[in-house]
Amino acid sequence: MTSTQKAYSAAFLYAAIIGFSFLFVKITLAFASPLDSLAHRFTLSLLAASVPLAIGKLKLTLRPKDLLAILPIALLYPTSFFAFQVFGLAHAASSEAGIIQACIPVFTMILASAFLKERSTLQQKLAILLSTGGVIFIFLMKGSSTSESSLLGLTLILLSALSSAGYNVLVRKMNRRFSLFELTYVMLAIGFIAFNSAALVQHLSDHTVQAYFEPFSEPGFLLPILYLSLLSSLGTALLSNYALSILKASQVSVFVNLATVITLFAGVAFLNEQLQGYVLLGAAFIVIGVIWTQLSPGKLKARS
Repeated sequence: MTSTQKAYSAAFLYAAIIGFSFLFVKITLAFASPLDSLAHRFTLSLLAASVPLAIGKLKLTLRPKDLLAILPIALLYPTSFFAFQVFGLAHAASSEAGIIQACIPVFTMILASAFLKERSTLQQKLAILLSTGGVIFIFLMKGSSTSESSLLGLTLILLSALSSAGYNVLVRKMNRRFSLFELTYVMLAIGFIAFNSAALVQHLSDHTVQAYFEPFSEPGFLLPILYLSLLSSLGTALLSNYALSILKASQVSVFVNLATVITLFAGVAFLNEQLQGYVLLGAAFIVIGVIWTQLSPGKLKARS
């Protein structure tokens, strides 16, 4: 396989893992709060990433100024992305949140053009809009009660989407300076610090520190949290960082919409959810848009 083919494979696998992760998130939330779930998720993912360091297979040669250079990436994703998403969903309807999240490829394309000077052809722009439109169509057909959403909730979801887009752009800028593992490890470490600190503060204020550890006594919690930590956190960080080292930011970000298709069909397969005709139509728009984006002959023009 060529490096480009490997990058496409990584992006597709990234989308598949994200697509199935929503099933496991639902399960973990039956045993732990959203904040605790994120804390456990990044604790286990950081521990897994530390194994090759402990046995001497990999080394980190980062200096303090290197950590400061990577810090903005880690603050955007996973920290800001998940924080804004979790608190935004508490004040916004999931359908409207899904529509805003579907715009991540559009935001990425705009930011990449402004900061990386990436040039997208008309075909790529139309393809990204088609894929994004497919997601929006599905959520609109599902219906959403606007009374469930507040301006605060929608603003937080918008900030979550912009955080993801900003991450896509910054990784493209930094991947020549740092290794794939270095970027991923620092991202996981910042996520570990941020979410465990927030969870600890919450439990101390509520006098429920013991509740932090309680989910691990539930057998049903272990497999989902391992999936989310090893695959959906560590695995997707490695895969997306690798894909972004080769492909345009807009080309990689559009795979987020493909994850929506996988989530919908996973719900049908494993949760016995009903498959509506509009889902098939929207899914067709998404898949065609993703493929069309990658087939564009436009040359990448970027400068770091």
